[in-house]
Amino acid sequence: MMLRSLQRGLERLYRVDTGVAVDDFVIDEPARDAIAPDRSPREQLLVANDADGVAIALYVDGVALANLARRDPSDGLDDDNVGDFLLAVEGVSHFVYAIVCARGERAVTALELELQGEVDKYVTCVLTTSADASPRWRRKLFEEFAWEPDLDADERDRYRVANENARAYARSLERRFVAPRRVPEMLAELRRFYRLSLHAKLALIAQAA
Repeated sequence: MMLRSLQRGLERLYRVDTGVAVDDFVIDEPARDAIAPDRSPREQLLVANDADGVAIALYVDGVALANLARRDPSDGLDDDNVGDFLLAVEGVSHFVYAIVCARGERAVTALELELQGEVDKYVTCVLTTSADASPRWRRKLFEEFAWEPDLDADERDRYRVANENARAYARSLERRFVAPRRVPEMLAELRRFYRLSLHAKLALIAQAA
């Protein structure tokens, strides 16, 4: 239920329609392990080409989902549920974006997925709480974190680039839209941003920073 609710929220935010339900693509830990990915993080989008096109599955840690069922984020975000909430947002963000790109027959890179996921976490947290909380969310998301120890050099570099660019974009959004309470204008920009190529997104961030 939580993942489906997040999917509806992101699709409304970006005015996209995947035409599928994320719950139908969620797999549990044994199913994920049977695929034998190189890494086994708490959230993972698995994508493979098959005879019918592209096969997609989403794994989100079952303990995290159970915690969110007990501590509903719609009742408030705190130390007891915020980490699991961010995990779920990232997973659903990756899922929705991958489906949208696949339906548009547009290739998508891992860096593009990570960048959009970081932006989605910031925006979702601000919209779920308040504009006044924006600086706190920027610190939590882009400064108060640690890299997973099993990342290889390429993965660490990808996450670093995504984090740095999302941090710069969040700071720009806060300055131009969140602090002056110009939310409708922010949503309009976010919808344009969502549809840009990775190169265009990075250029926009550099210009707006």
